[in-house]
Amino acid sequence: MSGRMGLVLAGATLLIAAVLLPNSAQAQFGLRGGPLGVARFAVGHVIGLSRLRHARMAVRGGRYRSAALRSQDPRYDPRGAERGQPANPYVLRAALTAQAALSGWRGGRSPQGWWRHPDGSYGWAGPVFWPFAHDDLTNAIIFGDTTSLSLYGYGDIYAAIFAPYAATELAAYTAPQGRRARRVPSVESICDATDTGGLPVDRIAAIVAPNELQRAALDELSAAWNAARDGIRAACPAQAPATALERLGLMRERIAAMIKATDAIEAPLAKFAGLLNDDQKARLNALANDRRAQLASRQPKDQSRDAQAAAACRPDYDPRYDEKAQRQYEQLVQQQWPADDIAATLRLDDTGRARFEVLQDTTLRTMETLSACPAEAAATPLARLAAVKGRLATMLQAVTGVTDALDDFEADLSDEQKAGFEAIGPKRGA
Repeated sequence: MSGRMGLVLAGATLLIAAVLLPNSAQAQFGLRGGPLGVARFAVGHVIGLSRLRHARMAVRGGRYRSAALRSQDPRYDPRGAERGQPANPYVLRAALTAQAALSGWRGGRSPQGWWRHPDGSYGWAGPVFWPFAHDDLTNAIIFGDTTSLSLYGYGDIYAAIFAPYAATELAAYTAPQGRRARRVPSVESICDATDTGGLPVDRIAAIVAPNELQRAALDELSAAWNAARDGIRAACPAQAPATALERLGLMRERIAAMIKATDAIEAPLAKFAGLLNDDQKARLNALANDRRAQLASRQPKDQSRDAQAAAACRPDYDPRYDEKAQRQYEQLVQQQWPADDIAATLRLDDTGRARFEVLQDTTLRTMETLSACPAEAAATPLARLAAVKGRLATMLQAVTGVTDALDDFEADLSDEQKAGFEAIGPKRGA
């Protein structure tokens, strides 16, 4: 029950090593996620680490304070510009979300929290789930970069069930503005700062050189894009969710808002793309190629670890014949889901134990259904939009399944038992 158990979830050696496994026969997915689920979940950690080798240094440096969360564009670093260095949006994103996520946690003294994403950012920043939701949609649809989106999954669901924040820590995010507010950003400031992006209209216009009719369609698309951003922004919490069921409910609301946003931009995107000639379409599609080239330039030359990680995503990989994968899976389950300790602490009867096992199994299965295995980006923005909608729908289904299992588990618990369950997460992060 120590603080070390949480580190496994956030990119500790256990999960990173879990992807460095040999290949075997045909892959299958077993009960509770299984070694295959662990291996494919851990792939995301290697992918994220290969992209942002220096993000942790930026986060630990403490150079980004609450004031940065109130800037017009959190991806812009004026000091870098003064030195003639372009800002790395991924490093800035990691720094900003870390500052927001940790400022109200343990007094902000920890350099990192166990629920950190492998790219250095956080899926939960205090009471806010998916801070950069709109930016992730833009990057995935326009630039074909789905890395950040693919890192959302099991770890965030687990953090919703066993939240690291105590009630007083979450309350700081919604407390009245004052001296403390300068250190702990408000929910509003987090939502405003991390959903500032919009459709890169000027860049698209410069590339496709639209005529008058096409420009009108582009402006229409931009307006829909901004409206979609506002819809996602409106799904930010007005109050901090106090229970696991409320946190899972917030996850569902945010994901549903993202799905609604993709629905809203689909028709104007199809209209704009339909007005382009073949050459213009090719230039628009090339934006994704440019982004991939930029990301590749930031990668280390030796990507052998990435190649080894990808082995866990191959269809001929079977962890049933890998004793190391089996041991790592068993250790993960024991550290993150100490069923006997939880049952004893909550004084669960046989029915309660059985329902807790269902909750455990349902949550662990999301490691496989929400695998971070890389997939080749579709060639066009419309095709990428469809892929994003599919991913979000899968995530919403996974969160709904876990919510139902948690609701069943808590159905017959007393108020004292529910309070004890809510105390598990903060104790583990102590």
